[in-house]
Amino acid sequence: MKIGLLDALGEKMRWHQARQTLLAENVANADTPGYRGRDLAAFGFEEHMQQKSAVQIATVATQPGHIAVAGSDADGFGSRALNSFEITPEGNGVTLEDEMMKVAGNQMDYQAITALYTRSMKLIKTALGKQA
Repeated sequence: MKIGLLDALGEKMRWHQARQTLLAENVANADTPGYRGRDLAAFGFEEHMQQKSAVQIATVATQPGHIAVAGSDADGFGSRALNSFEITPEGNGVTLEDEMMKVAGNQMDYQAITALYTRSMKLIKTALGKQA
């Protein structure tokens, strides 16, 4: 059984993990000529809940060659190129200080979501009479 709020919190945790991967790539390529940083579009709980409540239809391939599946970018969250205001002479658009601030903020947000998820699970267990 899926509970909407817990499902959304889990999806938010996966979003933060995917974002951390992209931010780490940006930091790793901070000196790569021509590299442009990427980030994820902001996660919205409202959009997530609307998607989950809508009727979902899945396609089925009757033969392996019928549907070509493209690789998922950033675990299905859709990365986007960053608008780089500072470009180095080599054409690199990553500012290391900005990326490290984003990494720290993303980490704090992830910790807050995991704490909220853990407390929600404890409340459910208490309501069911199962003390943790």
